[in-house]
Amino acid sequence: MTADLPTFEFAFPGPLRDKLVAAVLDGTKTTTTGLLQDYEIEGEPLPVAGTRAAVIDSAGQRVAVIELTEVRVERLGDVDLDHARDEGEGHDSVAAWRAGHEEYWHGSDYRGWLGDPDFTVDDGTEAVLERFRVVERL
Repeated sequence: MTADLPTFEFAFPGPLRDKLVAAVLDGTKTTTTGLLQDYEIEGEPLPVAGTRAAVIDSAGQRVAVIELTEVRVERLGDVDLDHARDEGEGHDSVAAWRAGHEEYWHGSDYRGWLGDPDFTVDDGTEAVLERFRVVERL
């Protein structure tokens, strides 16, 4: 039953989340990246392969169920092209993927959530790389 599943949120509610959720639903987005520190701050355990979650849109509606197929922790400087391309945001290089993600992590939403207006990432920043598949559209 999907109501019992934990929720999975891509970015903050708004245009970016809407774009990412659409990419999940159309199959172009099969990976995502979060910072390891986010799990530590939230006191959340790292995700594990096999876990299922309900993707929610900007309105908080459950729109799909995904299952994690791979989870790994890597330095941002070690992210590979397959992961970057499979994020479904049209990045054709790791450098383009990195620039887009730095824009997010250095943006006011993330820095505001973090409470650190000067936060920056670098090659050594640890990230949680997740690969998933859609198992149900709701």
